[in-house]
Amino acid sequence: MTLDSTLLDDAPKTGTLKTAALGTWGVVFLVVSAAAPLSVLAGIGPLAVLIGGVSAPLVYAIAGVVLAIFSIGFLFTARNLKPMGGFYTYIAVGLGKVVGLGAGFLAWASYNLLQIGLWGLFGVMAEGMLAQVFGIQLPWWVLAVVGAVLVFALAAAGVDVGARVLGVLLVLETALLVVLAASILSQRAGDLGFGTFAPENVFTPSMFAVLGFGFAAFMGFESTVLYRNETRDPVRSIPRATYIAVAFLAIFYTGTLWLVIQAFGDAAVQGVIAEDPAAFFFTAMGQYVGEWGVAAMFILIVSSIFAGQLAFHNAINRYSFALSRDGILPAFFSRTNSTGAPWQAGLLQTVVAIAVVLAFGIAGLDPLTQLVILVNSPGVYGIITLQLLASIAVLVFILRNRQLERKWYVLPAAVFSIVAMTVLLAILVSTIDYLTAAGPAINAVILAVVPIVLVAGIVYALVLRSTRPDRFALIGGQEAEQA
Repeated sequence: MTLDSTLLDDAPKTGTLKTAALGTWGVVFLVVSAAAPLSVLAGIGPLAVLIGGVSAPLVYAIAGVVLAIFSIGFLFTARNLKPMGGFYTYIAVGLGKVVGLGAGFLAWASYNLLQIGLWGLFGVMAEGMLAQVFGIQLPWWVLAVVGAVLVFALAAAGVDVGARVLGVLLVLETALLVVLAASILSQRAGDLGFGTFAPENVFTPSMFAVLGFGFAAFMGFESTVLYRNETRDPVRSIPRATYIAVAFLAIFYTGTLWLVIQAFGDAAVQGVIAEDPAAFFFTAMGQYVGEWGVAAMFILIVSSIFAGQLAFHNAINRYSFALSRDGILPAFFSRTNSTGAPWQAGLLQTVVAIAVVLAFGIAGLDPLTQLVILVNSPGVYGIITLQLLASIAVLVFILRNRQLERKWYVLPAAVFSIVAMTVLLAILVSTIDYLTAAGPAINAVILAVVPIVLVAGIVYALVLRSTRPDRFALIGGQEAEQA
């Protein structure tokens, strides 16, 4: 198969997204905020150190390197395929429309699961912040519902408005952690340890167990390509934004977690974390910055999760837009308002999220051990599976379109990505209990979600091929020959 000329068509078939709304940094803010870096560091970082040891910060650097190499082939494909649609479009072109629609279903479901599940974490953190800082007592689920409504309102106001809000929140949380890092460096300059980089601490079974934590911390980084139609000079801006986001997250996670380990020393840090993992960063902030820093961290962790929820909401809406554009989802998913936002898709997503939150809240279920684990975890495995499928699709796309100009390292990067993502997925499946701590029965259900959704999409594509060939031809947003 050679590249079909219709792949170069940017014009949407239905609603119109706002063009030239974002620059490179706007996309960076959307993508980095989806990772919620402060909440990842304060919430998951201590667990990574407790399980993996003092070398745990390196899992973020490893993940950053692997994902940067993955991005080489991924972005090469993006440069040559103009329709927006992310994993859905690229997998449809490389592996065929049948697998492509399965990938579209999985991407849409995974982002929804990630976003809806994280409302449990948002609610708990907001509940604790209001009680600790302002003395206000409100149930977690009420706060999650308020957060969901605010996310919808900001998303409906336009992707550029959301990017500016995310930029402010990201700068604030980054600034607070820079203050903490500077305080630790100034007070512990002569006592810094480098056990993090010692081979005997790096090459251990426990480090493999927490490797998944590192990759999970980059969730949503690949969504840069979903904003292609809304970005100024996307051929240059999208690759820049992707590499900036990956580099920033890798350096930020690795450097900050290493420095906070130094606040207590390599030998003592695991003992400190074991006493109360959730309080680890707050303890360091109180000891090295002061109580004002603790209060600020409480507030900014909540805003960090909120920023991530807004970014995920925007990504979900663009997958909804793409699937509706191609006649898979109902037409209203691709209708946009005066700001170019697919607000009807956002409204439905918000209603579903609120319904799930209310169901868990009214039933008295735990927002962390039940809502986050049961709903969020399948999304993590879904995204990793999509990264593997995308890596294979990129390789196929390159081999079928040898006439396209490319750098010498694009093909080796695609091969490396397949190997790396296969190994990563195997490690994540075999160590799932470190991620969920949910037990074998629940873990089996979590893992089953991915193949069930993928197969459902594949079956639907086969039905369309037999009964609605006109609609089948639209899968992927282009008329590429079926693989």
